[in-house]
Amino acid sequence: MTRGARLRLLLALPAVALIFVFMVLPITNMVEMSFRTLGTTAPFGDSYTTGHYSRILSDGYYWQVLLRSLVTALLVTLLCLLVSYPIAWHMSKAHGFKAVMLYALIASPLMTGVLVRNFGWMIVTALNGPLNETLLGLGIIERPLRLLFTQGLVVLALVHVFVPFMVLPINNALRNIPPALVEASSSMGANRWQAFRDVILPLSFPGIYPGVILVFVLSIAAYVTPALLGGQMVSYMPTLIVAELNGTFRWPLGSALAIVLAVVTLICVAAFTLLTAKLMEKSRA
Repeated sequence: MTRGARLRLLLALPAVALIFVFMVLPITNMVEMSFRTLGTTAPFGDSYTTGHYSRILSDGYYWQVLLRSLVTALLVTLLCLLVSYPIAWHMSKAHGFKAVMLYALIASPLMTGVLVRNFGWMIVTALNGPLNETLLGLGIIERPLRLLFTQGLVVLALVHVFVPFMVLPINNALRNIPPALVEASSSMGANRWQAFRDVILPLSFPGIYPGVILVFVLSIAAYVTPALLGGQMVSYMPTLIVAELNGTFRWPLGSALAIVLAVVTLICVAAFTLLTAKLMEKSRA
């Protein structure tokens, strides 16, 4: 082994150690815990079973919660994409002070603590909150709307905080598109819509792809926002997992739920990658 190779190996060891300690070991421990039996005086027993997975896969309640989590994550991802693309487009064209202000506005949701942000939504959407008071005062509604503890509010709050994770990679991809390509398409008779559809959108996909995956994974694994704004009225997989781990202390069942959620998330990401593989290749051509 050459000196350069040894040096690269030494530089990589800290990163490998961190991945092993904080990712491989916890996941391995969770997989092992998911096959443990339930304990009587402890969170888990000494023997092993596949009964937790059988229970999850055969119980319609868990399927319903999993489906709700998937639909919510997909809806949040789609809304973030629809909201973020026009913002990223304007950011890619901005320069100087305007660009700085746009970056600051986009990053502002991340500058507020998650609890403060969610309690703000709770105050705004309460029955006697500012939103209902305003709508009542304008005569738009006759009685207060029940917005708190609904799936719609959870989706709205998640979109509010996850938009920056979609805007920034799309903005970076749009900035890397050579203006000459757009000008060439226009000179060949393409109108604005055709130039966007055939040139800009495919070439911006390297920014859309990581944004979609990042927002989807963050949305399906979100816990604090669904727990506070969804409450007991709307159950999601992360809240169910935490309830099993910290509420009833049934660690094996909670671990099995976490593994099921992780596997389903990986399947969705893999399916999206396969379905968009040709588009990704086209964007690199």
